[in-house]
Amino acid sequence: MDDRPLTISVTLKLYASLGIHLPDHAARNEAGVAVPDGTTIWDLLDRYNVPRGSCHLVLLNGIFQPVHSRGGVRLKDGDAVAVWPPVAGG
Repeated sequence: MDDRPLTISVTLKLYASLGIHLPDHAARNEAGVAVPDGTTIWDLLDRYNVPRGSCHLVLLNGIFQPVHSRGGVRLKDGDAVAVWPPVAGG
């Protein structure tokens, strides 16, 4: 018998222009969200319509996640995903 929960709780943090994709209950650029067990980083970001091309810097619990691994890394209960868009400046 599988005792894994059907959903897990994670924290989604979206910065700068990506903040518009956070759910209405978000505060200070972050929101706690429930997602199905087995959700990947890309699944989470797709669920909130975050454009993949705008996900420049992605951290999972403070550790950088390169583009090629975002579809294979399955989130665990209590994880935090933080995303920043490309930054321009001079």
